[in-house]
Amino acid sequence: MGINVKLQVFEGPLDLLLHLIDKNKVNIYDIPIAMITEQYMEYINQMDKEDLDVVSEFLVMAATLLDIKSKMLLPKEVDEEGVEQDPRAELVEKLLEYKMFKYMSYELKDRQIDAERAFYKEATVPPEVESYKPPINLEEIVGDLTLHKLNQIFQDVMKRQEDKIDPIRSKFGKIQKEEVTMSEKLVQVRSFMKTHKSFSFREMLSNNSSKVSVIVTFLVILELIKTGFVTAEQENSMCDIELTVIKDPELIGDIMEE
Repeated sequence: MGINVKLQVFEGPLDLLLHLIDKNKVNIYDIPIAMITEQYMEYINQMDKEDLDVVSEFLVMAATLLDIKSKMLLPKEVDEEGVEQDPRAELVEKLLEYKMFKYMSYELKDRQIDAERAFYKEATVPPEVESYKPPINLEEIVGDLTLHKLNQIFQDVMKRQEDKIDPIRSKFGKIQKEEVTMSEKLVQVRSFMKTHKSFSFREMLSNNSSKVSVIVTFLVILELIKTGFVTAEQENSMCDIELTVIKDPELIGDIMEE
C-alpha cells in the first residue's frame, strides 16, 4: 500500500511516525511495527535524496524500526524479575516525549499570536484626579465605639499575648558566653601581683563585675597557691584570707604551660 506524503510536512522521523500512528489509528503503546515500518520505508523511498542531513536522520530511524521488527520475531527477553521486555518500549517513550513537546510548541505559538494582539496604553489620568483623596468621616469609622470599649479591646489583646507565654520555659535562664577565660584572668592577676606583694582574697574577688569572673578568679588563685606562687593565711574564721606573693609573677606563664 502506498502513501502520498511530502518531506516538508514533517520535521523529523518522530514526526513522521506520529503521523503514521494517527493515520492508522493505532495504540501508541502497542505499535504494529510491521505495518508502520512498511509505510515508513515507502516514505523513505519517495524522499529527495539530495539533502543528506535530513535523509540520514530518517535512515537511522528506519534502521531502528527494522531492528525492533527483527527482535519482535525472536523469543521475548526477560529481565531479572521475570518480566518480559518489549523491544518497542524505548521507541514509545521517545514518541511520547516528542508528542508532549510538539503540543507545548503549539501552545506557545498560540500565546505568541495572542500577545501580538495586546496593546499597552499608558495612564492618562490628570494629576489633580490622581492626587484626589476622598474625605474621611470619623463618625462613620468610629461609630458607637467608646473609650471604654477601646480599653476592653486593648486588654483582650494584651491577655492573648500573655497567654502565648510559656509559664515554664519563660523562666529559664539564658546560656551566655563566658565573659573571661582562665588564661585572660591569669594575665590580670599576674599584673596585679607585680604591684601588690600582699593582698586579701576578698580584695582580689571584689575587683570582678560578674559571678563568672569571680569564679574564674577564685580558680586562678587556687592554682597559684597549688603551684607555690602565693601563700594563704587566715588568723581566724572571721578574718579575711591574706595572700602573699612568694615567687616572681613573671614565671607564672611558664608554670601554667607545663
